[in-house]
Order: sequence, then C-alpha cells, then structure tokens
Amino acid sequence: MSIRVSNLRLPVDEPEASLPAHLARALGVNPTDLSRWRIVRKALDLRDKRQLRFVYNFEVDLPAEEPEVVRRTADRPHAPAQVALHDEPPFAMPEPGRTPLPHRPVVVGSGPGGLVCAYFLAKHGYRPILLERGTKVNDRIRDVKTFDDGGEFHPESNYLFGEGGAGTFSDGKLTCRGTGPDVIRVLELLAECKGQQPGRPNILYYHRPHLGSNRLPAVVKALRQRIEGFGGEVRFLTRVEDVDFDASGLKGVSTSSGFTPASVVVLAIGHSARDTYRMLAERKVPMAMKPFQFGVRIEHRQDVVNAVQFGPRHEQYEELLGNADYSLVASGKHDLFTFCMCAGGYVIPSVSQHGFFATNGMSLSRRDSPFANSGLVVTVPVEEFGARDVLAGVRLQEKYEAKAFEIGRGREYRSPVQGARDFVRGTVSRSAPESSYPRGVTPCDLREVLPPVVAEAVANGLPQMDRRWNGRFLADAVLVGPESRGSSPVRIDRDNETRESPGVPGLFPVGEGAGYAGGIVSAAVDGLRTARAIIAKYAVA
Repeated sequence: MSIRVSNLRLPVDEPEASLPAHLARALGVNPTDLSRWRIVRKALDLRDKRQLRFVYNFEVDLPAEEPEVVRRTADRPHAPAQVALHDEPPFAMPEPGRTPLPHRPVVVGSGPGGLVCAYFLAKHGYRPILLERGTKVNDRIRDVKTFDDGGEFHPESNYLFGEGGAGTFSDGKLTCRGTGPDVIRVLELLAECKGQQPGRPNILYYHRPHLGSNRLPAVVKALRQRIEGFGGEVRFLTRVEDVDFDASGLKGVSTSSGFTPASVVVLAIGHSARDTYRMLAERKVPMAMKPFQFGVRIEHRQDVVNAVQFGPRHEQYEELLGNADYSLVASGKHDLFTFCMCAGGYVIPSVSQHGFFATNGMSLSRRDSPFANSGLVVTVPVEEFGARDVLAGVRLQEKYEAKAFEIGRGREYRSPVQGARDFVRGTVSRSAPESSYPRGVTPCDLREVLPPVVAEAVANGLPQMDRRWNGRFLADAVLVGPESRGSSPVRIDRDNETRESPGVPGLFPVGEGAGYAGGIVSAAVDGLRTARAIIAKYAVA
C-alpha cells in the first residue's frame, strides 16, 4: 500500500529539486519523512498562457502512517493536491508452464511488439528465433537516407520495413493510454536500452515522452543485442511467406530463406505487411475487417505553433520547454482529430511497395526543424470500405495510395500537397507550398487521394480547428498526403485469455499489425503480455 498524490500544480520553471518540499507540504509532513517517492506522471498544462504549469502525480511510501496522512489531508479545505491510498500489484512474470515445446518459439517481425516479446522469452530461457524481413537498423538508416536524397526505393529496407519496424522512423513518441506495471516495465526497458537522454524529460513519467527518430535506432540495436545475449537468434532479410499448420496446430513457417519448424509463432508483422495479410487470408486464418485511420498531414511553421500554444511569453517558454506540440479534435458525423504530432519535425514518405505512396511524420530528439506537422485523420468505419471481405480496407488504402503515386510523378515519389485554405474552398493551390518533405511536392486537389468520407470530414473539421486557434490554424498551413498507414485495417483474431488464434493453436497475433495496439509502447506491452502467456503455458526446452 502506498499514497497517490495527484494534480500538484507548479510553475514550469520550478526545478525538480524542490519537489520533495512541495510534496511534503501537500501531505502535511516534513520532507525528511518521505522515505520513498517517485513521479508517476508529469504533464504540461497550457490553459493559462500567463503562467504555464506542470501537473504532477506522485507515489509515496510513508510506512505505518499512510491511512492517517490520507485522513488528515482529506480534512484540509484548500489542500494543494488530491491524496488517496493506492495499491497496485508489482510487475511479475509467471513460472514456466509444463506443456512441452518441441521447437524454439518463432517471432515474426522486429517492431516493438516482436522485439519486446522476444526479449522476455529470451530472458526466461526460451531462446526465440526472431525473423525480420528487412535489414539491420544501421543498414536501414543508410537505405532510408539514400531514398530521401532521391535514390531508388528498397522494398525490404525502408521507412516501414526493417529492424525496429515502422516506429523507428515515426518520431519516437512513447505515449500510451494504458497504465500499470506492464507499461512501467516497458518504459524502463526502453530507458535501459540507451533510451534516456541526460537533460531531457524523463520517459518514465513525462506525459508525452519523446525519444526522436535519431535515438530510436540505438534503442532497437541494444534490445536486439540483449535478445542475442540471452540465447535468442535474429535473422534478417528473412520474409515469412507461408504458415504451415493443420487441425492439431502449427508445424512451422516457410520463409525466403527456407523452412523453420515451430509449434509457437508470434505474428508481430506490423500494419503494412500486406503480402502477409493476403497469405493469412488465403490460408483461412481467422481475421476480420477493422476501422482504421485515414487522412492527411497538416504542416505549419513551428514558430506559429509556439506562439499559439505558449502565448505572449512564447520566446521564454521555447527556451525552457523546447518547441510546442498540440492536440485537436473537430466534431462531426465522423470526427477529425490530430494524430502523431511532430514538433520541429519532417514529413516523410511512408512507402512499403512500388507503385503506392503515403506520408507520415517524424522528428529528431532536438525537435529543431522550422516546421511542425501532425496527422489529421478520420476513423474510417468498415461500412465505407466498399466490400465485405477481410481485405477490403487494404484495397481501399491501395486505391488512394496508387493515385497519390501517379500524381507524385511515379518513381520521383513527390508528395501531393494543397494549401489548407484552398482545400476548404475547393480550389487547387497555384504553386507548391513550402514543405519539409524531402523529395519535392506537387500541387493538386487532395480530394483525389482521399475517400469521400475523409475528404468531407477534413473540409468540415478544419474551420472548427481554425476557430480554436483564433484564425491561425489555416493561415499558411499546408496539407500533405495521403496519411493512410496510421493503423491496421485488419484484425487477426485471438482468444482474450490464451492470446492464441482460435483457428490455429500456437499462433499468437501481436501488436499494431494484428490490430491490438496503436503506438510503440502499446505494441511493446502487447508483446510483453503475449510472452507472459507463452511462458505460463510452455516449459523451457
């Protein structure tokens, strides 16, 4: 049992060294009485532009005094924070199960779900084999840079495929709606793997922790090395092409490098492995259509965002806090909302196949680009897919991505763009607006690359967001798109308890590609929980 202290509000320039004094005052005790305490959450409150504040939540141990401290604090009429007893189970992994495991478990995909699942399996003695269709992260960095500079597209080593998965080049945000010991353990693991940068907001408790796409490769590499150090094996440029199973369960996987026997396979394939989705559908692995996010990127000058978010003292706050981000929602028949906002960032090509084009955003750890961009997306319901089969959402993505590829001059991979005001008015921009996108842009009517339900929601929602910003959201803003890879249009079915496919015993769908996560941390937590289920069932070989 401990005490949870919530909503302690302090000026943003208040040093963390003074926190024990503020915490003790909130509890009505002496600072020396605080035997153990930690920050659980630290969030920026931007509502009062005259005085920005951080809002803190803490966990505190006061042995034998906790109920009395909580009672005494509750009687204070103007307490600076909310105080309550808190009891949360510690992080734990199970003892190994008893079911024999004739082959080493296979994990398909080295995104956050696959890496973390493989890490915990390896740490507990299961020596997993991790199969990655792409290259090592260092080779991937080289291939991505070559592509950004105008070079050829590499179909297995790009912004979406390769060690670390799509998250490696998507800003490094570590936000997660979930809480609890599993989330904390994942954040601790990422911090241990070279993820915590001295002098930066602590990723263990900051409300919107951010590593940056330049720091994530080191984290990914360190995590892989730990897997190998525990006896696991990582095989690159090994694409899974078939899953062999019968009524009794899995037999193994056929790959571009040969057959690997396996009775346990973790599918952490990511949301862009469309060839794998098609293979699974042909093999009649239970799957379903799922609503997914589709929209555009909206790009502003970062100094505009800072002025709106930080207010009249924005220059002072920029020096203290760095560049500002934002989050907006516009209500309508289909809500429009910002997604994966990249302060001081870049718009990037989110491409995994020849003949298709989509965008995403990223920023480096310093967030020092003069541009800010954010996804501006709508959740497309399955009724809008145009068909009822499981891959209808994939085909919807491909239809508009193919049109965007055509507008962007094919293999030049230019990005379709339109001024935000022009989009609302229904007019094509006369010239190419300035953008951070690296391979050049082409003005067009972006409605050509958006499903009608998305185009309507963007046109209706942008004026609402503009009013929220007192007329500064649309002025000089650029729409870049489409943004079609925000989430998976497919869910690979699994049992809530066993986490296995109901049709294929031993097959464990995991992460964003399986339809059970939405970001680096949530995918990693999903991988951790699947590792826990495997460990609880199977004996160490």
